[in-house]
Amino acid sequence: MRKVSVIGLGYVGLPVAVNFAKNSRVIGFDINKSRIKELNQSKDSTNEIDFNDFPNIDIIFTDSIDILKEADFHIVAVPTPIDNSKQPDLRPIKAASTTVAKALKNGDIVVYESTVYPGVTEDICVPILEKESGLKHGQDFWVGYSPERINPGDKEHTFTKITKVVSGCCGESLKVVSEVYKSVVTAGVYEASSIKVAEAAKVIENTQRDVNIALINELALIFDRMDINTLEVLEAAGTKWNFLNFRPGLVGGHCIGVDPYYLTHKAEQLNYHPNVILSGRKINDYIPKFIAEKAIKLMIKNKVDISSEVVTILGLTFKENCPDLRNSKVVEIVSELQSFGIKVQIHDPEASKNEALQEYGLEIVKNIDELQKSNVIIGAVSHKVYNKQYLNKLITDDTIILDVKNFLKGMHTGTYWSL
Repeated sequence: MRKVSVIGLGYVGLPVAVNFAKNSRVIGFDINKSRIKELNQSKDSTNEIDFNDFPNIDIIFTDSIDILKEADFHIVAVPTPIDNSKQPDLRPIKAASTTVAKALKNGDIVVYESTVYPGVTEDICVPILEKESGLKHGQDFWVGYSPERINPGDKEHTFTKITKVVSGCCGESLKVVSEVYKSVVTAGVYEASSIKVAEAAKVIENTQRDVNIALINELALIFDRMDINTLEVLEAAGTKWNFLNFRPGLVGGHCIGVDPYYLTHKAEQLNYHPNVILSGRKINDYIPKFIAEKAIKLMIKNKVDISSEVVTILGLTFKENCPDLRNSKVVEIVSELQSFGIKVQIHDPEASKNEALQEYGLEIVKNIDELQKSNVIIGAVSHKVYNKQYLNKLITDDTIILDVKNFLKGMHTGTYWSL
């Protein structure tokens, strides 16, 4: 039986480590000492794992490479973000490869789960593993790729319940990788024909969603000029059996708003300009600015003094019912409003106050009673707590509501707009 290590204990790596640890001892490795400390105290700031549900897990949380050496099946689950120029930032996966290389032994297998463009595993990661370890790939150690499909905050589509795509550098490594994942993934595995095919499959999953959402967002921009409610149009069109159920909205987070840039980067290296994908990205990236401008127009139309009014934003995380602030597009709404000199206050019951301050320089209010009086509310994230009873103190018939996620409809009879 292989002894598993997981490198990177965030939203992806921790659920992977915990589920493997139900069967045998697992080494959970992370360079973040504070993360290791909280996990050793059975706390998880991502809210992906409730340690009360896993009383019998056998896992060591560590930042020690010496302990990492005890494993022979290493799963790399570190972030693969983009930089300010919207180019792939491979520094985390390169650094993780260097770390794993220091623990590599003859016979080890390294499997990458991080989202990358086709070729990264074999062309970038393998040379690092060879250089730092002094071992030869395909002879002393082997690599595989198994794209992560974790959906933060989703308690239904969890690690063991989602079909796992697996791949290996050769037939023998594929067999081992497949068997290891089969031991915990009850939904089963799908064996891709090559590592590049598995890498490509992952990156197009979210690219497809991004393009589809971009279409609906563009329709929302058009229908807004026609004074037609987009949701009503979608509900009517949705009565056709093959109409795809996508909704307009902010496209942030660590996947959909990021992954397409990995594919477009590789395409442009091959002298191909991906028109559809980049056009979709342009539309989705414009939506925060559009929402902020719409708020200003409604304030002016309703004779609200934008120099003194405080705009309340409900939700800062990139999606509902989870604390994940990565690549939150709500931040861009805030920035756009502030560029016009408008005061903004943010309420979010899920987000970490410290993380919001450290990552974005934004203060959030956790207690709704501590919010200042405001006549303008932007419903940005549909956390389940935002029901009529909870928001009763905030919303009056004079309130201007901008409902990004269509969850505030019917809460008053005043000015209401939805994306």
